[in-house]
Amino acid sequence: GNSAYNLTKCSTKCFLIVMQCGQTCEGNCGDNLPLCSCHSTCTSLKTCCTDYKEYCVDTAPYSGSIMGGMDFLVLGAHIFYNGRFDNRIDTLGYVDADSRGHCISPLLYESGWVSFSISSDNGTTFNRVGSWLSVHTGKLDAKFKATLVNSTKWQYYGTPGVQGTLEMTWNTSLVRTERVNIELWGYRETGEPYSEQWSGAWEYLYSLAKDQPNSGSFSFLPKPAENGFSSWELGCVRVSPSHYSDGTWDVQAVWTEDHALAWHLEEKFRQDSAAWALDKCVAWDQLENRLPSFQNEIIDCPCTLAQARADTGRFHTDYGCDIEKGSVCTYHPGSVHCVRAIQASPQYGAGQQCCYDSTGAQVLTADSIGGSTPDRAHDWGSPPYKKPPRIPGLSHWIYDVLSFYYCCLWSDNCHYYFKHRPSSDCRRYHSPSSAVVFGDPHFITFDGVSYSFNGKGEYTLVTAENKNLTIQGRTEPVNSTIKATMLTSVVMKEASSDVMEVRLAGGRHGLEVLHNQKSLSFTEQSWMDLDGVFVFSPTSSNVTVMFPSGAGVEVRLRGGSMTTTVLLPEEFETHTKGLLGFMNGDPKDDLMLSNGQIVGNHSNPEEVFNFGMNWVVPNESALFTYDSQYLLDTYYYASRHDISFIPVFSVPEDPDDPLNQQAAVICSGEGSQFCRYDILVGRDPTLGNLTKASFQSHISLVDDLKPVISCGWLSPPLNGKKEGTTYLEGAMVRFSCDEGFILQGSAERRCQATGRWSGEETSCVVDNRMHVRMEGAEEMKEGEFNNLTST
Repeated sequence: GNSAYNLTKCSTKCFLIVMQCGQTCEGNCGDNLPLCSCHSTCTSLKTCCTDYKEYCVDTAPYSGSIMGGMDFLVLGAHIFYNGRFDNRIDTLGYVDADSRGHCISPLLYESGWVSFSISSDNGTTFNRVGSWLSVHTGKLDAKFKATLVNSTKWQYYGTPGVQGTLEMTWNTSLVRTERVNIELWGYRETGEPYSEQWSGAWEYLYSLAKDQPNSGSFSFLPKPAENGFSSWELGCVRVSPSHYSDGTWDVQAVWTEDHALAWHLEEKFRQDSAAWALDKCVAWDQLENRLPSFQNEIIDCPCTLAQARADTGRFHTDYGCDIEKGSVCTYHPGSVHCVRAIQASPQYGAGQQCCYDSTGAQVLTADSIGGSTPDRAHDWGSPPYKKPPRIPGLSHWIYDVLSFYYCCLWSDNCHYYFKHRPSSDCRRYHSPSSAVVFGDPHFITFDGVSYSFNGKGEYTLVTAENKNLTIQGRTEPVNSTIKATMLTSVVMKEASSDVMEVRLAGGRHGLEVLHNQKSLSFTEQSWMDLDGVFVFSPTSSNVTVMFPSGAGVEVRLRGGSMTTTVLLPEEFETHTKGLLGFMNGDPKDDLMLSNGQIVGNHSNPEEVFNFGMNWVVPNESALFTYDSQYLLDTYYYASRHDISFIPVFSVPEDPDDPLNQQAAVICSGEGSQFCRYDILVGRDPTLGNLTKASFQSHISLVDDLKPVISCGWLSPPLNGKKEGTTYLEGAMVRFSCDEGFILQGSAERRCQATGRWSGEETSCVVDNRMHVRMEGAEEMKEGEFNNLTST
């Protein structure tokens, strides 16, 4: 698409020719045409074809629940009859009183950006195109969902002591009508698992109420469902306009989250919920015995909470147990935080969940009902979605959550569940390596080499041929007077993934994320599933990009300065090149030129500068977006390394410098040379402080990711107990026996640096001395009785 940037040279006369030659964006959205552009950069470059906004449409809002029902504006559409999603699902549109086109999002069985097109000729052609973001209900902002008031009560209804009315609430603006219907919808999966016939579907079941005022709340007294509907165990409640027929698809509506339908199950459940649930649990156990094992292909859990929160390329916070939100861990009592493996397993689409207690230790199911559990179906689904077990959320509910209700929550039979969902410990877990770019830019490589490189241009930070990963960085001068630069953009791609770019926004007060050269908004959603990449941005100063290989890129904004951290798992060892070094555990060969030559003297700034200059991005390989005249002139048309920009290589030693005292106060300890450079060369104590904070943050990250030795789980002896549920190096586990038994083996065992437990295996055997004493007591009693009777 770079040829389009020559369009800025065009004159007004060229654009008149465009119309005469029939250059149009119909069927060309995202492309650059010879004389005008239909690419997303055309707006800022002022090179758009005149019908760009007519055929390349945006929507407001841009996202909604995977369940559908969101009424959204199609910007620029004034004649509108039909919408089509994912090239296969048609919905009706309408034009409002202000001549604005609207569409209703449909029920989808996939998350992420879905193609969207509209027709203005009653469905004959769909030539106006855009995209729609379908969001997993668990990740959807609460303001877009109907709320189950006391959701635990809904899902335990009918178990001992749980009864009474149920209540739900919603934002009335999401259903713009005076009267509504309250409907129950159910979800099921049918067909032989892992066969072509395996499928999932939502169905309308029945209405809880009709023609109700749209007051924003509804309460009712549940009763067992009739006509066989009580056999549906998973579902949602939908609030929709009452003028539609029961169960009409794809109308404006608001949905609750999917949940266990305890409140409508058969009377038998209410009479003895534990017995009912046990029958279901046993049936699930029998099904699991027939299904293939998936646990060998899922990643092991990190050993500690610190590792789990630091390994952001492979693990992400589980929204159901988040320490940042008060550790409300319904399904993992005793845990304070859980993470999920971001990527589903390749063959079975399985997931991994890892939970930790308040000490930071992993909680195992062998010790606690709140332990870490693997999942047959990844909660977040996985490409290509649409069919089990890869349907977001729902397949996970069917195979991993409902069964937990059967076996653990509605009855006390967790041994069935944990037989098939045992925690995997962390003995096979390997922490990723990390590297960072910060300040005016300073670099710390994967193997710990630190240096500064103040070239002006676009450079390769990391390239790894084994995973086809490329990460590039752009540097710009700090300002017009200082001979130092700073990182202002980082762009990345893995294999055939979408291209992601994170750059300083105008004014340097926030970060802008670009997806295939189009700016992404995170005002509605903080998480996005894209093609071959995930992106998380909870604030405008915090962006994390995650790739299928497990590579993660964190970009943080600190006071107008970007800090970029790259995390790579062990599969990248001996495969990385670029400014962040050759990752092999040996710092001596980190600064390697593109031809394989090693820079020997890391302390020579000129030699290091030549190393950095060597990693300039080739013209044909640049991934960046050039959507302004400044970027075109400075980087696209010009040399990608500015040879005329000669930076200050070292800190000037000037005793009369008024900033010396501040630098001495602010900069101390390890990494002080970077802080001093940014104060005395960058002439900014604030920047020095930020550089110091970034350096210390990286040191903390490296510490969090340090390898930890695990000796593995120890079982309590039969007829005995154990004290201690931590199995890392230095941990002690103590054993004791029940009354009537004596301990053989070691009473306590310590996890050693070798990864083995000290001492001998522990067992509890019958105390024969107790039997001797009991036999003696019996003989004494018998003798006393004989003496008494003879008397």
